[in-house]
Amino acid sequence: MAIPIHLPDPAFKALRLSDLETFRRLTADHKQIDFSNTDLRGTDLRKVDLTRIILTGAYLKECDLRGQDMRHMNLSGVSIHGAKIGGVYFPDDIDANEIVMSVSMGTRMRTLSQTD
Repeated sequence: MAIPIHLPDPAFKALRLSDLETFRRLTADHKQIDFSNTDLRGTDLRKVDLTRIILTGAYLKECDLRGQDMRHMNLSGVSIHGAKIGGVYFPDDIDANEIVMSVSMGTRMRTLSQTD
């Protein structure tokens, strides 16, 4: 298991501090933003466009994800312990039990292709 990391990237720091204006400015020309295996615990992601962000393996403990559409994302290995997930669309390849276990116990989610 990878230990969640803090990137020295200014965009990552801006996101962690909920400075969305700076985050958007720093990532405006990026096709993808790789935050795989990062520690984003407690971050408010409600107003963040996640379509270009890679979160595989990320630690999202107590994040506010309410209203996000994450159906396009690979959430393999992501932990969402204590996260606010009201209104979130999760990918079809994650069983509802994986989501419940991750929110309540902090387990890392497995995709159906991993559990078949």
